[in-house]
Amino acid sequence: MRFINVGFGNMVSAGRIVAIACPDSAPVKRLVQDAKDDGRVIDVSCGRRTRAVVITDSDHIILSAIAAETITNRLASDEVDVEDPEEE
Repeated sequence: MRFINVGFGNMVSAGRIVAIACPDSAPVKRLVQDAKDDGRVIDVSCGRRTRAVVITDSDHIILSAIAAETITNRLASDEVDVEDPEEE
């Protein structure tokens, strides 16, 4: 099981991530608000500005202060690191 750091020492299981989005668009804002109303939001931004919204397969929404592109790069680099030893 692989974990991705989403900021401030908080980790998310890489296999559970469905999407990573920027929080600026109206549909994502609506998604976050609906999740807040249902109690499905996990805010790991530690009071800072939300820069990424991580959507999981359990319909939980994780708000992170790390940029979406940075989280995506971490996810991609972990996939490469995990696959390399298996190929040899």
